[in-house]
Amino acid sequence: MVTENTVLGKTWGEWEEAFPIVAEIRALRETGWQNREKRSSKEAIANCELTMADVLDANKRLERFAPYFEAVFPETASMGGIIESPIREIPQMKNVLEAQEQRGLPGKLWLKLDSHLPISGSIKARGGIYEILKTAEEIAIRHGLLHEGDNYRMFDSQTFRELFSQYSVGVGSTGNLGLSIGIMSAKLGFQVTVHMSADARQWKKDMLRSKGVTVMEYESDYSVAVTEGRKLAEKDPYCHFVDDENSQTLFLGYAVAALRLKKQLEEQKIRVDREHPLFVYLPCGVGGGPGGVAFGIKLVFGDAAHCFFAEPTHSCCMMLGMATGENHRVSVQDFGVDNITVADGLAVGRASGFVGQLMRPFMSGCYSLTDERMYRMLAQLADSENIYLEPSALAGMYGPILLEKLPAFREYVEREGLTDRLAESTQLVWATGGSMVPKEEMERYYWKGKELLSE
Repeated sequence: MVTENTVLGKTWGEWEEAFPIVAEIRALRETGWQNREKRSSKEAIANCELTMADVLDANKRLERFAPYFEAVFPETASMGGIIESPIREIPQMKNVLEAQEQRGLPGKLWLKLDSHLPISGSIKARGGIYEILKTAEEIAIRHGLLHEGDNYRMFDSQTFRELFSQYSVGVGSTGNLGLSIGIMSAKLGFQVTVHMSADARQWKKDMLRSKGVTVMEYESDYSVAVTEGRKLAEKDPYCHFVDDENSQTLFLGYAVAALRLKKQLEEQKIRVDREHPLFVYLPCGVGGGPGGVAFGIKLVFGDAAHCFFAEPTHSCCMMLGMATGENHRVSVQDFGVDNITVADGLAVGRASGFVGQLMRPFMSGCYSLTDERMYRMLAQLADSENIYLEPSALAGMYGPILLEKLPAFREYVEREGLTDRLAESTQLVWATGGSMVPKEEMERYYWKGKELLSE
């Protein structure tokens, strides 16, 4: 709450004195924060309420639903009903970035193409779809329609759809989570309402409505959409609200990605160990998706993995919350930052307190970048690798450059004893969305990037 430029009883000046990065955030400068409270993976895992057993349980549930996905989403058939995205080395983009920055990028540059996940074309297909499946499974068991050992293809039946039609699902979203929740819930037969902020793209709203989803729009930002959606859901005992800010179920659905990534890296003969570190750069909005993925990665790869959140300069709520230690108790708007960005999936002013607290001992750091930089890299990736992403998905692409460019990250590399190991590292950029963007919209993104590159 802001009163005459005070936040939680301290003036902006006092915040800046205590946490100099607050001044950088308020000035909308690209900046970065290294997490000095990061612990060894062994210590962090020992003190965490969630475990590998929880992630493995989520993975088994997704495997049980594979026959259903094969039946109702033909695009998953080639993967046996498993929702997964490929990884791809992008050496031409690495060359472009090195030439632009006039410095070498350490190791090899890879892209994790969650932008091309089946069904909803973004990272949200992981946690969002998983939470709806878990909810559907619980309802079916409660009504005696599902038993251990059953083939989950039976979910594709009128009996199940009639059952689920008695229930509803709600979610607050800037866009991509709404797509995954809406598409999956409607397919199963649930009544669905997606509460969307004013900055969500019109094509996403139109697509949801075409699937029979009710879309409620709010002139304010993401936080208001979530709050209003949660209030309405609380009045209906038959409504399940998907809470991106606090849901452990969503979080664990995202974390399953790390199990799949381990197998993909092994297939590519990419080693990940102390001498061959893995750096992962994750675009971050409220934090559930990137937090879940990072958590899974730390469980699987331990101290050999180093994870960073990437945010727009106008919406770097996770960096603000983690750097000050206040998490969800502060928002960027509290400090005079407008939370307006082309990266609509990252347009969040207040981070998840659940994620900020749980991930504090695991994360390596956070950084911010401008909309203009995301636009430019969008066009560069399209030209160099013929891969088209939405702007927010490019947030991670700046990370590998910053390991040596940003003083805070150079210090992190030295502190972790990684200086001599960077050449053998794998730099993995998590591409979070883009394949479902309409052609005309993508062309506008691309030409905006080209225009900025020519300046």
